[in-house]
Amino acid sequence: MRRVIGIGETILDVIFRNDQPTAAVPGGSTFNAMVSLARVGIKVDFISQIGDDHVGDIIEGFMQENGMNTRYMMRRKGIKTDVSLAFLNENNDAKYNFYKDYQSQQVSIEIPKIEKDDLILLGSFYSLNPLTRPTVVRLLEEAKEQGAIVYYDPNFRANHQQDLIHLMPNMIENFEAASIIRGSNEDFGYIFGLTEADKIYNEKLKYYGSPFICTTADGEVALRTHTFSKNYPVPRIETVSTIGAGDTFNAGILFGLIHEDVYYDDLATLPEVTWDKVVNYAIRFSAQVCQSYQNYVSNEFAQSVK
Repeated sequence: MRRVIGIGETILDVIFRNDQPTAAVPGGSTFNAMVSLARVGIKVDFISQIGDDHVGDIIEGFMQENGMNTRYMMRRKGIKTDVSLAFLNENNDAKYNFYKDYQSQQVSIEIPKIEKDDLILLGSFYSLNPLTRPTVVRLLEEAKEQGAIVYYDPNFRANHQQDLIHLMPNMIENFEAASIIRGSNEDFGYIFGLTEADKIYNEKLKYYGSPFICTTADGEVALRTHTFSKNYPVPRIETVSTIGAGDTFNAGILFGLIHEDVYYDDLATLPEVTWDKVVNYAIRFSAQVCQSYQNYVSNEFAQSVK
């Protein structure tokens, strides 16, 4: 059975509306996608780290409740689990304050055995951070050797822009390793100073030869491959919170690739009709998560797509 193997940060999101706490849910960009995938019946392995505190206990228990393997979740002694405060604005978009127990030592975490055509999900600062980079590199090297699909979402934030020149070599390695590159136009605005999908692809990413998916806040998904280009409209919906929308979009793409029997060797020539189905799953997943304070698809939605 094909698996999705993810690597990324794990945090507890405390969500505020009108400056009042409304919900507290486990989160993290890759984590959110992995929960959604586990709920729709995909086997997942998640590589990360949390503290040996009560917040870490909550997150580990949540993973177990959702059928997620905790073997590759490192519990670090004497360390507090990261927490973020997410403040929703009038459009239900979030601004974040992060509270982290910053470390100065590199971390090496056990990684699972990768099989051909498994799918690897990585992104955010965790995939660039010099302290977690050794584990990321081992995962990418093993993925290349085994012929796994690597899905990379930079998920790059403004607070890291001042370090971009130092982080760019690691990001380039991720682009080179990626079978699929997906990001928002906001991400690429911070990285390249470009926000139009065609310019991002043609001027910066086409060289890597991977399909490119760009999402925008104004409701469009742009797909660029070496054989065709297509824009997909996104239906407008009433949102409760947009936290996890991009992460769950990623889960939808990965679910679609598995559901439509897309393998590593298929990606270079994948026909438009198959991409249509895959992207449609992503749009549906993302829309559903925006209708609650949860960072992942609901169990009811999951049952409907299994």
